[in-house]
Amino acid sequence: MSGPRVMLVEDESLVALVMEDMLADLGCEVVATFGALSPALDWFAAGQAPFDGALLDVNLGGELVFPLAEALEARGVPFVFATAYGALPEARFPEAMVVRKPVDPGALGRAVAAFARS
Repeated sequence: MSGPRVMLVEDESLVALVMEDMLADLGCEVVATFGALSPALDWFAAGQAPFDGALLDVNLGGELVFPLAEALEARGVPFVFATAYGALPEARFPEAMVVRKPVDPGALGRAVAAFARS
């Protein structure tokens, strides 16, 4: 059995590469990586590939990822926020798991463990 399939949304290319490597080391398959909100929303709306959860950078070049988080939540897809902020800039997702940047592999592993396949 393979690990969770993950959608990654991160606007910093180097950080995205590091996160992809960390996820692979945790046994995850990254099915799609996006550096901006609009293409991620389009891909998700089109149902391009099945996945078990999403790792979302909160701030994508000044644009907040919350519209995608709302779409994921509406379809019951689990997600984890990744942020360098001390707290989320909005309290819209009180139940959401948050990992702090720079991301610790142990914290990331605990976060993606919640991405159980349906």
